[in-house]
Amino acid sequence: MKALFMYDYGKENFDKIRNLGYEIKVVDENHFDKESLDYDSDVLCCYNPFENLDIEKFTNLKLIQLSSIGFDFVPKEKLISMNIPLAHNKGGYSIPMGEWIVLNILQLAKNSRGFIEKQQEKRWKMDLGIMEITGKNIVFLGTGTIAKEGAKRLQGFDVNIIGVNTKGREAEFFHKVYPIEKVEEVIEIADFLVMVLPSTEKTESFMDEKKFNLMKKEAFFINVSRGKVVDEKALFNALKNQAIKGAALDVFESEPLSKENPLWDLKNIYITPHNSWISQMKDERRFNLIYENLKRLKEGKELLNIVDLDRGY
Repeated sequence: MKALFMYDYGKENFDKIRNLGYEIKVVDENHFDKESLDYDSDVLCCYNPFENLDIEKFTNLKLIQLSSIGFDFVPKEKLISMNIPLAHNKGGYSIPMGEWIVLNILQLAKNSRGFIEKQQEKRWKMDLGIMEITGKNIVFLGTGTIAKEGAKRLQGFDVNIIGVNTKGREAEFFHKVYPIEKVEEVIEIADFLVMVLPSTEKTESFMDEKKFNLMKKEAFFINVSRGKVVDEKALFNALKNQAIKGAALDVFESEPLSKENPLWDLKNIYITPHNSWISQMKDERRFNLIYENLKRLKEGKELLNIVDLDRGY
């Protein structure tokens, strides 16, 4: 079998793949000649090269293995018509993203931005408005692997960990989980509202003006999912008009966030450049999944993290 990699995982790792019986070709996803690609490859391991290649030329593909959790950029209809399985990196970045969620809950509660500004100004002044998170309601919109790792890391903080998922099914590390039809009731009680829903047609602009208006004025909003699940204009208005107290955003409708975007000018917001998934372990975890799936493909076993393209997750 042939495997086309669009990221260099190093000789040692590639030797492991070769030992499984694969012939490997490596190209740079950001710089490649689409006319000279190995279109007879059996496996394509990539992030998002789909705008620059013709997927229909891959007549032998048995698997597309993404390095990302998100897959809203793939040519879904073509993959369905060609019957090509798509696997994503579900769980591969959940640990650092869970840590990121806890970081931002604490930054918002303790007003880290205010203290950094004072330090830069060499100004010694206490902030008497600092809050603690003990007893607060931390609401996760979604109870998947990212939410689970965040909830797991909040266990020692004496907070109420509440989740929302499709059916209200129980989830590990959550004290209570509600079905999606109860989402508005749950939003009303949230002290911290964490967006971790996947980006699908059903979740586009899920957090809209109505839902932001349901939040407490003292509540905070955190988004580590996708920018499209939030109506960015409605969020901006909620922050500007202090309908909510603050937000921490790692993802946006359009990335990179333009310098003209008014979100930059708000004082009650933390902006990071889609960075929550980064850690020193990212390549190792990503390669381990790729290796396992290529091994399973060779052995004819069930593959991990296969996406249901019809359902969108």
